[in-house]
Formats: sequence, structure tokens, C-alpha cells
Amino acid sequence: MKVLRWLDEHFEEYILVFLSAFTVIIIFMQVVMRYIFGNSLAWSEEIARYAFIWLIYIGVSYGVKRNKHLGVDALSMLFQRKGKLIIAMIANISFLIFAVVMTYFGIDIVARVSRTSAALQIPLFWVYLAPVVGMLLTSIRLLQKMVYDMKDYRSMKKNENVNNQDRNESLAGQEEKTV
Repeated sequence: MKVLRWLDEHFEEYILVFLSAFTVIIIFMQVVMRYIFGNSLAWSEEIARYAFIWLIYIGVSYGVKRNKHLGVDALSMLFQRKGKLIIAMIANISFLIFAVVMTYFGIDIVARVSRTSAALQIPLFWVYLAPVVGMLLTSIRLLQKMVYDMKDYRSMKKNENVNNQDRNESLAGQEEKTV
């Protein structure tokens, strides 16, 4: 259970840190090779590009997990907490539909890829798999977020019902005093 909790909390973070460091190291090596040694690496740009593609799609999942994506909040500013939560749930459902469609059609595209990369000669299957994995992780994170939002909405409704019941009891007590 601890392993699953650790993966839930840190999976994307470690992948993103590794891919970022890897990309920086490869680009730095290319700069050193080109400007100090006067020779360049044929494969460095390609592998840095592929690592960056993976970084972007894993980053989408991380952004959903941390709720750090850009969004237009002009509409939600018009509502109180309950309305904002409902708008967030609608946005999450829309994003989930998009992520599932991307994953579905991405799997079809990955199944058809048979080419290899120019410099590294690695199957491009691995590059085309990045959107599939990223959107699948995003779907999981969106589902987690939607479950959390539903729990929050239910607790809000429960508190609202308790407050209404307390208010009704208070009004009934006031009516008894006046009679």
C-alpha cells in the first residue's frame, strides 16, 4: 500500500526530473562537442527532442494532479463555492473525454507505426507512445480529481442540509416562545 501511495504522490515528479536532467545533459554535451571540440554528435538533437516530447505529455498529467493548468476563470468567478465546483466538474469531464479520445486514437496510431528514427535507429513506436501514456495518466489523474470533487460536493450538500435543519429547528424554537 505504501508503494502505491508513493507512486500516486511522486510518479510523474521523478519521471519529469529525470527527463529534464537528461535533456539538459544531452544538450550541454552537444554544445561542448560543437564549440570546444569542433565536432557534433549526430544523435543528440534527436534524443533530446524525444525526451522533450515525453516530458511534455507526462507534464500534462502532473499539471492535472497539482491543478496547475491554465484556465479561464471568468465564468466561475460569478459563482460561490458550489457553482465553482460544478463548473470544475464539467471542465474535468470535458478534459477526460478529450484524454480518453486521444488515448484511444493514439493506440491505433502506435499500432501502425513501423518506422525507425534517422540517427538512433530506434523504433518510432516509443516516440508515438508518449501521447498515449501521457493521456492515460492524465485520465487517471482526472478520475482521481473527480472523485475528490464529488466527495467535496457531497460534504457541501450534507453541511447545507445540516445548516437548513438547524435553521428550521431554531425557527421552530422561536415560534414556540412567541406563542
